[in-house]
Amino acid sequence: MSDPEKAETTPVTAPGDAEAIRHFTRALLTGRHWYLALLEAMGLWTSAEEVRHDRIYRYLINGEAFDWLLLAERLCEEVNGLLPEEEKNSLIFSGKPPLQLSADEVKGIIGESKFRHYLNFFYGHTVEESLLLAVREEVGKERQALGLCPKEKSSDEAFRRIYNAEQPELLKLFRREKGYPQARSSSLGELKEFTYWLFKYRLSHCEKAKIASDTAKALRYLRQQWARKGYSGILAADEPGEKA
Repeated sequence: MSDPEKAETTPVTAPGDAEAIRHFTRALLTGRHWYLALLEAMGLWTSAEEVRHDRIYRYLINGEAFDWLLLAERLCEEVNGLLPEEEKNSLIFSGKPPLQLSADEVKGIIGESKFRHYLNFFYGHTVEESLLLAVREEVGKERQALGLCPKEKSSDEAFRRIYNAEQPELLKLFRREKGYPQARSSSLGELKEFTYWLFKYRLSHCEKAKIASDTAKALRYLRQQWARKGYSGILAADEPGEKA
């Protein structure tokens, strides 16, 4: 069985994706702000996933969650040298947009469907990842108060508290459902898929009150992290995830 992140295939760009790249390049050369041009190119992009240089770029996780930063990385590779390096890196590596746009503005540029899929990614990946970090931090503080090593077993306990199951058990189940090999390590792409799968697992296996409480905890933690860094870290300024 092949690695879900590897494939020996010659890169072929779909016609719609090629048009997105051309639009991005033309817009930059005519003076359009690079971030607006990038969002326009995202709106034109058609492929849910793409193979390039033995790597699978999965832009639509589980057919419903739009990994916009992965597509941003892919598009920016095509216009190397035409973008402000610091702003580009802040977006790709930290999720910090150079412009703060409203949800309606972003939706109007990338389209309603992609924006809805982005919200799926926000709640299913970004928020779920923050929930794990928040609970790990809670466990670490509890262990430290007891005079124990804060980091030791914090991850294991976080999984038990959130999902009532061990991480290895859940990862094995995820891979079996996806038809992926039970490898010793995971690629970044597989970890993103696994995080989204955990979100769906939590929705179907936990009580509604706990789901709401955990989601609220994750959002509070996420906003605290953004506040420390001095930015919102999201695609649109007034989407539900930023509201108190």
